[in-house]
Amino acid sequence: MDINQVRYFLNLAETLNFTEAARRSGVSQPSLTRAIQRLEEELGSPLIYRDGKDSRLTALGRDVQAEFMRIELALRNVREQSESTVLGRRRILDIAVAPTIGPAPFAAFFDDALQQLPSVKINMHQLLTGEGANEVLSGKYHACILPRAPRPNPKLNVVPLFRERFLLACAENHPLAAENVVSTEALAAYPYVDRLACEFHTEITEHLMDHDAVMQPRFSTEREDWVQQMVAEGRAICIMPERSVVVGGIATRAVEGISLERELVFVTVSGSGTPREIRKIAELAARHDWA
Repeated sequence: MDINQVRYFLNLAETLNFTEAARRSGVSQPSLTRAIQRLEEELGSPLIYRDGKDSRLTALGRDVQAEFMRIELALRNVREQSESTVLGRRRILDIAVAPTIGPAPFAAFFDDALQQLPSVKINMHQLLTGEGANEVLSGKYHACILPRAPRPNPKLNVVPLFRERFLLACAENHPLAAENVVSTEALAAYPYVDRLACEFHTEITEHLMDHDAVMQPRFSTEREDWVQQMVAEGRAICIMPERSVVVGGIATRAVEGISLERELVFVTVSGSGTPREIRKIAELAARHDWA
């Protein structure tokens, strides 16, 4: 097995087309085909079902794809580490965050991390719908910040950060803002905006229904900035995490009978293949005073 076979197979796994995989790999189709055949002979089993337009990975092929992604990530880390050491370039780390997580708790943390790691540059990305820890395993991101821990996986390092409650959000001059604790009955009297991107959307809806608050939103969106603007202008109320407010003019209040919480986590790939700098940031996250 050699490095070229890793690259060839990853291109084939992504395209499921030998001609396109060869083009991406910069080799002829017969050369790529022979390389894949040698890899299958070495592993003792087919990696792809060859059914013309219906070609697909075998179970072993999917496992090999995941492992080869880790190898490719490790190789990229070696190259980047070499460039940062030999050429004095900054190490660029790609970190993604779920769209429902506000930036306020993280500004001081990343400022401190960058001061302790002067050779690092951080690119922050927003996770797309359906993305999560798998994007870290695939090498798309070096780390991600999630609103809940992913399924246990020995290949992942998961650092708990902090817990936060789900509270009523309303405008500061809204009638409900005058209450320290708002009854569920009072919620139903006001327009409600539905946060479709919320990972706890189902739990929130069920909690409200269990406490006789049947909300009938007439405005729903995945855009958190749109939700918060509607709330800040007093046009609607919503239920949202207490530390995710990014628009001025919003007040948060506890809701009677609702005790939903979420625990944010920092997720990286475990093991020595993870860049030294991202391991350091994970260590800093574990020690940081998130209060």
